Amino acid sequence: MTQTDATVRTRRWEEGALVEEDFPLEQVSEHLDREGSLLWVDLCEPDRAHLQRLADELGLDPHAVEDAVTAGERPKATRHAKHTFLTVYATRLDAPDDDPASRDSRLRLNRISAFVLPRGVITVRSDSSFDMDPVLERWNEDPDLLRYGVGALVHGLLDTVVDGHFETIQQLDDAIEGLEDDLFDDRGRARVVQVRTYRLRKELVELRRVVLPMREVVNAVLRHRKDLDERRPELDGFYDDLYDHVLRAAEWTESLRDMVTTVFETNLSLQDARLNTVMKKLTAWAAIIAVPTAVTGWYGQNVPYPGFASHSGVLVSGGIILGVATLLYVVFRRKGWI
Repeated sequence: MTQTDATVRTRRWEEGALVEEDFPLEQVSEHLDREGSLLWVDLCEPDRAHLQRLADELGLDPHAVEDAVTAGERPKATRHAKHTFLTVYATRLDAPDDDPASRDSRLRLNRISAFVLPRGVITVRSDSSFDMDPVLERWNEDPDLLRYGVGALVHGLLDTVVDGHFETIQQLDDAIEGLEDDLFDDRGRARVVQVRTYRLRKELVELRRVVLPMREVVNAVLRHRKDLDERRPELDGFYDDLYDHVLRAAEWTESLRDMVTTVFETNLSLQDARLNTVMKKLTAWAAIIAVPTAVTGWYGQNVPYPGFASHSGVLVSGGIILGVATLLYVVFRRKGWI
C-alpha cells in the first residue's frame, strides 16, 4: 500500500516522546515489533483492496476489516484474536439555515473505526470531514500519559468523540429553548413551531442511535484493557471519567427527547386552546349581530338611504360589502384564525 492510495498520517512515540512521523506504511510492521514503540496510523477513505493488504500484513480480522469499510455499522467494540475493533461516530450540527420551515436534518455523522493493537492504533475514516487534529492535540496535551501505552491513545480518541457529542447536544438544547420561546408567541407561528419540532425530533433520533451505544463501547474497552495495556492503573481514573461523560451524554439526549415530545404535545394543546378562544369570540359577535338582524328582518325595516332606488346605490352597497369582507379577511388572517 502506497501513500497515494489514501490520505495517510503516521506517528511513533517512545516513552511518551514523538520520535518519528509520516513514515511509510511499509514500516508499520517493523515499528510494531519494536519494544517500547507506540504507533498511530490514520487512513482516510482507503481503498478496500489496499486496506486488505495492510490487514493481511498485520493479521487483522477479516470481519473487522469488512466492518471498517461497510456503511451503516452501529457503534461497537469487538475483541478479536490479535486486536480490538472499535466503531464510533463523531457528530456535528450544521449552522441553522435561512429557511425556518426546512425539515432537513442538520446533524452530520462521521464514522471512525479503529484497530487497537498491543502497541498501536490504526484509525480508518470514511471521509475527511472529521478532523483528527483535535485528537492529536488531546494526545499532545499530556505526553507523559502516552508512556502508559495504547490505552492512552484509545482514551484520547474516545474522549474527543464524546466531547463532540456534548457540543452537539448543547446546540440541540439551545434550539429547544428557542423553540419554547416561539411556542408561547401569539403572532401565529404555529406552522414554524411544528416544522422545527419535527426537525429536532428527527435529529435527536439520529443522535440517539450513536450516543446511547457508546456506553457499551466504553464498557467493552474497559473489559478488554487487560489485553491492551496490561490494565495500567494510572489510566483507571481517566477511563472512569470518560464513562461518566458517556452516561451524562446519554441521559442528556434522553431528556431532550422527552422535552421535544413535551413541546410537541404542548403545541397541540395551545392550538386547541387558541381555537376555542377564536370560536368563543366568533360566537359572541355572531350573537350580537344576530339580534339587530333578526329585529330588522322581522319588521322589514327598509328605509331610504343615499342612492336608494338607483343604480349607484347598488354599486355603493356592493363596494361596502366587498371592502368590509376584505378587511375582516385580513384581520382574521393576521390573527391566524383562517
